[in-house]
Amino acid sequence: MTFDIRNFAVFEVGGTQIWLTETMLVTWAIMAVLVLFAVVVRVKLKKFTEQPTGFQNVVETMVETLDGFVRSMAGPKLQFLGNWFFCVFMFVLVSNFSGVFGIRPPTADWSMTFALALATFLIIQIVGGKYRGWKYFVGFLNPLNLIGELARPVSLSFRLFGNILAGLILMAMVYNVAPIWMQFVFPAALHGYFDLAIGFLQTYIFCALSLAFIQGASGLEQE
Repeated sequence: MTFDIRNFAVFEVGGTQIWLTETMLVTWAIMAVLVLFAVVVRVKLKKFTEQPTGFQNVVETMVETLDGFVRSMAGPKLQFLGNWFFCVFMFVLVSNFSGVFGIRPPTADWSMTFALALATFLIIQIVGGKYRGWKYFVGFLNPLNLIGELARPVSLSFRLFGNILAGLILMAMVYNVAPIWMQFVFPAALHGYFDLAIGFLQTYIFCALSLAFIQGASGLEQE
């Protein structure tokens, strides 16, 4: 196991090089898995009953849990953000968990976490402008407010990226140092901690902070 980002191919389009990296391939694979899961849920919806059991119970629990999470963090008036953050939560969670299978998590690449944080930044500005109007943007005339706002996507992305990369580096060190016979036993506990426990915690923190920032920008009081 290594923590380097592998590059599989380089294409040139219009004089611009496009690198096909490990992060891109794993991201596409995770997206394909999530889309397939969504298709299965959509097909199964036709057979859902009023008394959920089995697969239906799992799906409804996931939706209700994340829906309640968004409501508790952002308030009922921002409940429409639930669909977006359901997708973000599931993508980040599966990305973090991918390390269990010896795959380099896309969230261990800063370009990925920054893209997610940048999306949060754009939502913050849209929600702030929608609910507070021009008064929200006037506040940026204060240089300290502007710097603090621009720092949000950077700090948000580095928090997720740093924690996942740190776990990846430690696991790589363990695999490179431990004897082969120990690699089938000892690393399993570490994968459970760094990939599953820390992976879930960092997913929760990323989404919770994103929702807190958006709620703060809206100026709405939670009910």
